[in-house]
Amino acid sequence: MTYVTHTRQAIADYSVDKQAAAQAELDKYIESQAEAPTQDPLTSRDRRIIGEIIEVQPESVRTIWIEGGITVWVQLVGGGRLPFDRDWFATRVAQVKATLPETPRERNERLSDELEKACAVFGLYHGEINWLSFGTKLYQDGSFVGFIGCNQQGWYTRPRQYGLNRVAPSAEQVIASLGVRARVAA
Repeated sequence: MTYVTHTRQAIADYSVDKQAAAQAELDKYIESQAEAPTQDPLTSRDRRIIGEIIEVQPESVRTIWIEGGITVWVQLVGGGRLPFDRDWFATRVAQVKATLPETPRERNERLSDELEKACAVFGLYHGEINWLSFGTKLYQDGSFVGFIGCNQQGWYTRPRQYGLNRVAPSAEQVIASLGVRARVAA
């Protein structure tokens, strides 16, 4: 006579395996995020302003955030946080911005933005900018139009390399003095 013997088999627990796999995937993701470079939301000017307000070196300011729409928190690099009333902080930022001198880099960025907008109005493009003296050549449809730059007197232009500068308070006005017409929207 044959006997059949039944044995208990372990029931495979797939949920434990899936959980372990999910945890491993999460750990790998967190590790990759820690290695990824993050973009700093504060500019060097922001750090200078905050440093001026709280009387610390600009490099010691890590970040800021607003909590509950009421409190501005300043996180410092060496550790520590400083709380400020949002309205008071906003008032101080406006005061410091008004008195803080512009750095050469900030000046060049501002002038470059103004030049780009003026060039768009007239359908012009410019060559490589000399950042030390902030000057460049202007072109329209591949043809040389003139030189443009900005110095202590303001924006200047001239149609040839040598000659008298025409000076105006804005890039758009000084380009117009070259006789270039603004593009008309169709």
